[in-house]
Amino acid sequence: MKDGFIKVCAATPNIRVADCVYNREQIAGCIKTAAENGAKVIVLPELCLTSYTCGDLFLQQTLLDGAEAELEKLVRQTAELDILSVVGLPFRFEQTLYNCAAVIYKGRILALVPKSNIPNYGEFYEQRHFCAYTSPTAKADICGTEVPFGTDILFTSPAVRGFSLAVELCEDLWTASPPSGRHAAAGATVIANLSASNELVAKDEYRRALVSTQSARLIAAYIYADTGEGESTTDLVFSGDNMIFENGTQLARSKRFENSLIYAELDISRLLSERLKNTTFNVSLPENYTVIPVDFTVSETELTRYVSKTPFVPDSEELREKRCEEILTIQSLGLKKRLDHTKAKTAVIGISGGLDSTLALLAAVRAFDSLKRDRSEIIAVTMPCFGTTDRTYTNAVSFAHSLNVSFREVNIKDAVSGHFSDIGQDPECFDTTFENAQARERTQVLMDIANKTGGLVVGTGDLSELALGWATYNGDHMSMYAVNAGIPKTLIRYLVAYEADRTSNDILRRTLKDILDTPVSPELLPPKDGQIAQKTEHIVGPYELHDFFLYYMLRFGFTPQKILRLAQYAFSGVYDRGFILEWLKVFCRRFFSQQFKRSCLPDGPKVGSVALSPRGDWRMPSDACAGLWLSQLEEM
Repeated sequence: MKDGFIKVCAATPNIRVADCVYNREQIAGCIKTAAENGAKVIVLPELCLTSYTCGDLFLQQTLLDGAEAELEKLVRQTAELDILSVVGLPFRFEQTLYNCAAVIYKGRILALVPKSNIPNYGEFYEQRHFCAYTSPTAKADICGTEVPFGTDILFTSPAVRGFSLAVELCEDLWTASPPSGRHAAAGATVIANLSASNELVAKDEYRRALVSTQSARLIAAYIYADTGEGESTTDLVFSGDNMIFENGTQLARSKRFENSLIYAELDISRLLSERLKNTTFNVSLPENYTVIPVDFTVSETELTRYVSKTPFVPDSEELREKRCEEILTIQSLGLKKRLDHTKAKTAVIGISGGLDSTLALLAAVRAFDSLKRDRSEIIAVTMPCFGTTDRTYTNAVSFAHSLNVSFREVNIKDAVSGHFSDIGQDPECFDTTFENAQARERTQVLMDIANKTGGLVVGTGDLSELALGWATYNGDHMSMYAVNAGIPKTLIRYLVAYEADRTSNDILRRTLKDILDTPVSPELLPPKDGQIAQKTEHIVGPYELHDFFLYYMLRFGFTPQKILRLAQYAFSGVYDRGFILEWLKVFCRRFFSQQFKRSCLPDGPKVGSVALSPRGDWRMPSDACAGLWLSQLEEM
């Protein structure tokens, strides 16, 4: 339950029609199993104490009395379990019959929530037995105790900040204005739905879409428990189609036609973060709402939910290809507009034989093709110096020629050496000045070629480098349009691979494949035995870790403590805790200290939900302190 996680369960018990004793035993078994598995919330199907398909038996006093009696036994039977249970049953209130959810916890019935929308179409005829409840919350006597009775009830717990559960029943979700909408507006972060949705051909697809869309619209978790085998099959069949969604993302779903329990850990703090950023999502608790506290025992929630090591990269090949095409289109359209608006005669790009400049040139080619301009107006410039290796030089040359762009080589060794002489720099001192002088000379060359040809310098730096400040100020940090500024390093690899896989040009394909296999390096230090001596990830750490840190820090505002926990979980067996912790400290220090570079970035297209443009997504003072973030990590 720490770090905002809470484990929940949606369960379909085996039942018999109108056999309340048997049903109670099966429900109790589900609750006990869920509690033993660490769940703090379990949602069971609509009318599961009696079964949904009792028909006119719902008007029999014997059935109604039996359901209430078994509910009382269920409350006692589960009194020692630290789990909030939501159970369906029919209930008479003020001489009217309602389809209800009983919410119970540790030997108490906390409340009864009646169904708001009663279907009476197609195969449903609930209005024959039940009435819709639309009145304010009242008090009802059940099992010898008085409890709140109404729809506008929230169940909260101080054990998980932001946890607030509301209940709706089946048809409530299928209406034009589900009650869960106003519950979320009142602060509910978790919606429980007790359902009895019969199975028809393709209905499961629509049902899933409803649950997914509603959880996304509400920025909430949605626990959907459906009745299954055991219901009458006189006219209908029920499949037990249980689902748990979080903000539109499926966390768990049962196999249909098999009664089962499914589990997921909800990340409440993630939902709160999303709501906090969404200024059109306004939460206000109306006076008519009843808030009932639930005193969960605080415990560690063991994670089983999927946490990707590469959150910027889709897991499926189909989605990756779609994402790559979309990003390349965004990049090229952004550059196309800028070229057209500025009337630039050329696009000038410094190419190194590395991933970033490769992607920038690929995007530029797309932009020129879209403009129906000759690719010869793209000027690819390679600028070898002290750290350039034969491998990267050869790849840069081959790459430019295979795309039929104009190619220039400007060796900057003499210019940099002259500059060293001007400023008194020892050429054998391989310090920051030695490195940055080369980066700034390259930028000067590109800018002046752009001036000379009436062109525009296309930047190559990526999102990961911007986050770490791994760029020379007024060197590779600067350009006239930064096409890669919104793309993290882990994703750039897939974009280049995507272009390699789809090209029919054998030379281009081989070159791109070798570029992908080349270690990431700025090549600012002399090679050793002809090989790259300066490997970026040996200096600043693995990009897959930094991109992971960046995603969860900026996308959800997670604490360093929570990011460390998620990273340990995601990279289990790859990196140990100490390794991750040290690089997380490096990330926090560099992210704060290097903001001044991001505060004056050139324009560039946003391509995803995480971006660092000072004009839009990330506005942070350049002198902000990292102390609070680092102090969390120092204590761990």
